[in-house]
Amino acid sequence: MQDLASETRFQRRDPIPLALKTGLPSPLSPGLQALSPLDRDRFYSFGWGTTEKPRFATILAGFSHYAALQPDAVAAEYQGSSITYGALDLASNRLANLLADQGVRRGQVVGLYLQRSLEMLVGILAVMKVGAAYAPQHVGVAPTEGLRHIARITRARVLLTLSSLREAVPAEAGKQTLICIDEVMDDPSLPDTAPEGPRFTLHPEDRAMILFTSGTTGVPNGVQVTHKNLCNILHTRPGNLGMRPGLRVGQILSIAFDMAAWEVLGALSNGATLVIRGKSIAETAEKVDILICTPSILNTLDVDRCRQIRVAAVAGEPCPRGLADRWSQFCTFYNSCGPTETTIINTAEPHSAHKAALTIGRPTPNNTVYILGEDLNPLPIGEKGQMWAGGDCVTAGYLANPDLTAERYRPDPFRPGHMMFNTRDLGAWTEDGELLHFGRVDDLVKIAGFRVELDGVSRALEAAGGCTRAVTLKYDDRNLVSFISPATADPEQATQSVADSLPYYNVPTLVMALPELPRTPRGKIDKRLLLEMAKAEIALRALELK
Repeated sequence: MQDLASETRFQRRDPIPLALKTGLPSPLSPGLQALSPLDRDRFYSFGWGTTEKPRFATILAGFSHYAALQPDAVAAEYQGSSITYGALDLASNRLANLLADQGVRRGQVVGLYLQRSLEMLVGILAVMKVGAAYAPQHVGVAPTEGLRHIARITRARVLLTLSSLREAVPAEAGKQTLICIDEVMDDPSLPDTAPEGPRFTLHPEDRAMILFTSGTTGVPNGVQVTHKNLCNILHTRPGNLGMRPGLRVGQILSIAFDMAAWEVLGALSNGATLVIRGKSIAETAEKVDILICTPSILNTLDVDRCRQIRVAAVAGEPCPRGLADRWSQFCTFYNSCGPTETTIINTAEPHSAHKAALTIGRPTPNNTVYILGEDLNPLPIGEKGQMWAGGDCVTAGYLANPDLTAERYRPDPFRPGHMMFNTRDLGAWTEDGELLHFGRVDDLVKIAGFRVELDGVSRALEAAGGCTRAVTLKYDDRNLVSFISPATADPEQATQSVADSLPYYNVPTLVMALPELPRTPRGKIDKRLLLEMAKAEIALRALELK
């Protein structure tokens, strides 16, 4: 474990301001004058990740390297079946030729509408081999109208699926061709070599996938993720999590979730073995070396049955300090952060139980993080503000939504020629250059006229004995509601923990203890369902008082 842990760590930058080394604006450029000389230097030294060249220029180049190097090595396992790198290469070549015959070319999009399977991997690689991008959706989870919307907005001419899911995929006659991967991947009539020529040749700036938001707050938006974006995190440390031949990587997340690309593309382009889960997350977690998931999923696992894990990484939602401390005792543990628009994660650093605080780490290689005020000016080190992410992690904007792209993506004033993205996360720098995370801007609410940080209330609840997980929601303009787990956690003790550590207006009106907090299909806490539960509980209590 120690060897792998050391591989996943990366060297910190020297204290010389990066501006002096790379021709960036001087520390006295507009927007920085208000900072002290020390904070101007720390703006650069804290905010810039190391400069590293990814091992491969495209995800396909990484896979092809290992397919040639170790054709007999197992690329993936799924419910008792497996496929080698050589067989996966061959099957995806055959499917790629069929896609080419259907007119799929570089720059186009193919819908990948299926469920976890070995065929899923064949589909992903085949799409890349014709230079196209794939738009993944989990059939059975995604609503039918959502599948239609995605096919229309991506202008996908071909939809890939499984024969068992054929009737569930809404292909429009005359507009989309439906191909069942399992029916053609072993077809000997299809060529064994991948299509060649400029129409199919991938470039780093080409889109690799179109990832759609869950759509819980409206119409799903497609984020355009390039090969350069992905290689920057998956082919540098620490984002590669030490993935290499001989190691096993769990695949437990929904294929439509950006973190699933961390599992799938990370494993296949670094020569590892991908272990695709069936119904049981725990069964998979107990037999892999590297595990990637949300804190909500990790919290359901038995730590004592997972001690073979060498590296664990969580992202997607706030992580309880106790959870991070427990896992960091026996493996290299990353509490990371980054929205889909900044390519899976853009901050990382190993956590230790000895640290004064649980942070989300430092900027990953070739990336930047700025803590800015409402006027987009840098804030003093230690002051809380909005996190803007820049560098090679920044994706190519939203598909067919220029207004939203212009709102969230901006030219980087501190790094001319680059873009930055408003993550809408609240953060602050520690004195040693790591980032504290204070939740989403949306989680900074007003209760009875006072500003309340919902994540701060949840952390206070988790500090109570017996409470391992908590979430707090705004119920109305005067009331907060909270949910804690496990069911044995004491709501009164948890409420008192908030009252002892925070002003009175932070104390929840209702605290409910549940065996587990419900999760969305993407593995995050299902806040909509919890609000419905709160409404039902409050209505019931009102009836009992009558």
